[in-house]
Amino acid sequence: MRPGKLLFATTLAAALAAQSPQPRRPLTALAESLAARRTQALLILRDGRIALEWYAPGRGPADRHYTASLAKAIVGGLSLMLALGDGRLGVDDPASRYIPSWRGDSRKSAITIRHLATHSSGIEDAEENGKPHAALTGWKGAFWKRTPDPFSIALAQAPVLFEPGARYAYSNPGMAALAYAVTASLRGAPQADLRGLIKERVMDPLGVPESEWSIGYGQAYELDGLRLYVNWGGGFYTARAVARVGQLLIEGGAWGGRQLIPRARVEQALAPAGAPLPDRSGGEPAPASGLCWYTNRDRVWPSLPSDAVAGAGAGHQLLLVSPSLRLVAVRQGEALEQPAGRAGFWKAVDTHFFRPLAAALAEAGPYPPSAVIGQVSFEPLVSVRRAAIGSDNWPLTWADDGSMYTSYGDGWGFEPRIDRKLSLGFARITGPAEKFRAENIRSESGERAGDGPRGPKASGMLMVDGVLYMWVRNMDTARLAWSGDRGRTWQWGFGWTESFGSPAFVNFGANYAGARDDYVYTFSQDGPSAYASEDSLLLARVHRTRLRERDSYEFFQRLENGRPVWTREIGARGAVFRFPGHCQRVDAVYNPGLRRYLLALGYDHQGGWGLYDAPEPWGPWTTAFHTMRWDSGKTHGYRLPSRWISADGETMHLVYSGVTEPGLENDAFCVRRMRLFTRPAPRARR
Repeated sequence: MRPGKLLFATTLAAALAAQSPQPRRPLTALAESLAARRTQALLILRDGRIALEWYAPGRGPADRHYTASLAKAIVGGLSLMLALGDGRLGVDDPASRYIPSWRGDSRKSAITIRHLATHSSGIEDAEENGKPHAALTGWKGAFWKRTPDPFSIALAQAPVLFEPGARYAYSNPGMAALAYAVTASLRGAPQADLRGLIKERVMDPLGVPESEWSIGYGQAYELDGLRLYVNWGGGFYTARAVARVGQLLIEGGAWGGRQLIPRARVEQALAPAGAPLPDRSGGEPAPASGLCWYTNRDRVWPSLPSDAVAGAGAGHQLLLVSPSLRLVAVRQGEALEQPAGRAGFWKAVDTHFFRPLAAALAEAGPYPPSAVIGQVSFEPLVSVRRAAIGSDNWPLTWADDGSMYTSYGDGWGFEPRIDRKLSLGFARITGPAEKFRAENIRSESGERAGDGPRGPKASGMLMVDGVLYMWVRNMDTARLAWSGDRGRTWQWGFGWTESFGSPAFVNFGANYAGARDDYVYTFSQDGPSAYASEDSLLLARVHRTRLRERDSYEFFQRLENGRPVWTREIGARGAVFRFPGHCQRVDAVYNPGLRRYLLALGYDHQGGWGLYDAPEPWGPWTTAFHTMRWDSGKTHGYRLPSRWISADGETMHLVYSGVTEPGLENDAFCVRRMRLFTRPAPRARR
């Protein structure tokens, strides 16, 4: 295994110099599983760094492997992006604009660049009932033998079997026609052929030496004054060279401060191109087409997020890219299942690569280990203090009177219990975690009833300038309420119109003391329901004096040169934290002793959760603690009360609730002490 090298670097030397922690066990197990299925190379990047790099005996990082049809993406797709970005051609241009011999053919003249790039041109494929290419005769055999050249055969001899755009039918000759059209569009350009275009515009800037890649079976063909290279196969790439192409896509076409490919053209190529879907009979998870890439927008690969895209070739040569996971995965080798064939190709990929990879990534967690918090430990379960049996939820805030205020749901509150079950009730907590005291607060204007999703429940609480604020979920979306008398009476304000399924404030000290600016921050899963596990979290902010004004809120959109970009348009929001399929309820606090923001994120209601830290509310996030199955059983609603953080920041108390199981009374106000063991500070260089 070769973990930790940085691939988002301008030189290979820089890539080899950067190191990060050893690969996590789930990825190692994945490599072992794939090794048993004829894998020769496996390379996985997270955040531009090598999380795992494995090679079969006798192979290493410098060894190239054949691409087969993966070349359609990393040669055909890249060259098309560049030509589109340069304005050399348009995706809906008739291909005959660049292929003069097609202009007198009624069917071929109807073929567009989009049709060629999505296998919907109708051009017959050069395959025949699974026969080996060497056994084919006629124009199909000549195409694969490349005699005299494959391009003239594809353009003149391959017939059109159906109306262009009518259906999906995989076509290698169609890709040959695309290579011809793109090359023809380059007449007069500084790079007049596909190899020169990709070398000078992509591979050289990526820092990939020529020894690590080649295209077109290493041969060019001269035809009609054009220098043509095969784009449907014939490539030989190292795993690292393929991975850098994948990372370039993650970065939206940018590398080392340069925009190598316009972002809009990258996004266009990786989005569904509007072509007919391939045959999915028999449960075959065949993906929709982008422009020379395969897309997961309709979640045909259910274990992966919808932004996942892939390139693939015979023998299961694979490049998988997911921006939301910040993931690039390369697999080289022979077919994952034997006997190999096009039937069941994607089922084998999904079964043996995509699903195990997704499970391993979930087990490993979404972000690298924290550089500040080296370990989080919890006191034994026998030490957990429980109160308010039968109630859950518990958002908490530290108030101006030194107390904490909270809300409970689906229960009767603290002892002595109130006379009716509430979905939204209130309480005041005093004293240290080891011997806290609690009393219920009755509020005619605030209390609500209803079990589960049918009952409004508080998801976040915060006191600012003597006013207690509360986000209340399960009211279509979340709604704001506030109290000027510490929870006895409430006024109700605006509600969100989209997303904000379960928002939570970022808490600081008593009455918002210690806040690092004049804004109030809110996190939420990016979806309308508190009961769904979404792909990401959103972040909103508002000036502390304008909390009640919906139009004053801003939404995190993206980082630009390390600084946050905000927007007033909720529809333009971006993700501040990503863990596809695992972002449910959240809580956040600033730990002044560690000078870190801490995010407690529940993944489900089964005990999966994590503790993440960052220097700012917008990140960059790292992992302090992560588990898919906590030792306390089916728990949820993990809260980080700021009142119970020690001065040095290393001792905290987690408040949580959950489902009562044999020996585990989790449907309660559960308090568990935890220790955050910090890493030694890096020594200054002399």
